[in-house]
Amino acid sequence: MLITFTTPVHADIIMFGDVGKALIRMMGHSGAVPGALLAADIPAALARLKAAVDANPEAPLNPERDDADEDARAQSVSLRHRALPLIDLLEAAAREEKNVMWSQ
Repeated sequence: MLITFTTPVHADIIMFGDVGKALIRMMGHSGAVPGALLAADIPAALARLKAAVDANPEAPLNPERDDADEDARAQSVSLRHRALPLIDLLEAAAREEKNVMWSQ
């Protein structure tokens, strides 16, 4: 499954479902797809997502992977890199006071 994040003031962001749901939960949302954030709720969601990333920026974000394997851990993409496109989209939406939606 893929999740597409949209807002009128930024290019769409497409993520794998497990990664997208994990980031949605970090924003304080239930992780339901489809879903949305009203413009007024975006600054708080953005702050929660940034705090989660800052708490452990180099953590691999792949819930399906067993990180006991050193090679797998070395090749995984960090939380900071996975979250960056969504953070950019949320910042643009917050600046322009636009809603954000996501769907399959």
